[in-house]
Amino acid sequence: MLINNFIAFIFDLDGTIYLGDKLIKGASQVISEIKNRNKPYVFLTNKPLASREDYARKLSELGIQASADNIITSSFVTARYLKKNSPGASCYVVGERALKEELTNAGLQVKEQTDSIDYLIVSFDRNFHYDKLNDALQILKRGAKFIATNPDRTCPVENGEIPDAAGMIGAIEGVTGKKVEKILGKPSREIVETALKQMGSPDPQKSLMIGDRLETDIIMGKENNLRTALVLSGVTDRKALHNSEIKPDIVLETILGLIDAAYVV
Repeated sequence: MLINNFIAFIFDLDGTIYLGDKLIKGASQVISEIKNRNKPYVFLTNKPLASREDYARKLSELGIQASADNIITSSFVTARYLKKNSPGASCYVVGERALKEELTNAGLQVKEQTDSIDYLIVSFDRNFHYDKLNDALQILKRGAKFIATNPDRTCPVENGEIPDAAGMIGAIEGVTGKKVEKILGKPSREIVETALKQMGSPDPQKSLMIGDRLETDIIMGKENNLRTALVLSGVTDRKALHNSEIKPDIVLETILGLIDAAYVV
């Protein structure tokens, strides 16, 4: 079994563990095998639409036991970063409830008005509209810093893909002429460091990053000395893999390949 070659595991969620409300083949078996060997693991997601508690509850309902301590989100890492570097900062959020709650819980000021804003934080926002775009323009003209939770163009769902945070980032960059200064989700070093610390700081070179996106999951692993496994159950297909310069260490049809060689490409 491939899992015998590694001491710790970082799993993406959407497209790797599940699609929509359905587990991907092999997910529960793989997690059970890792738990039986007492090896640490975390679930790492850029999707900022739910809290860590919400994700843990969803996994448990799908048959994978998890707690909030097993979950690292881009919202959580963004809040931790700001708490450390700008405690109490005022923020205007292009994003949804879970992100705002993480920021508030970290002692940051989440404001609706555009005056006296330290940070414009941009994220996946299904309620993005013209007024928010105008607010972002005015806030950045006044000198606020521009950061984002994640760079994903799309989010995989059961029947395909939906627009993700890159759409909101791109719109704001387009009208302001300013580029996002920092992204805290995958593929940032901050989110990897948070995940490794949560697992007790295992050796990265003996740890495996498993995900379905070359431009976030796989490149993040490579840039941070993790071993990498790409699953073809999400947004990346064989053609995209063939055409990309980003090459994972391992390619799997689904996560089941970690315990069943028949699913190793």
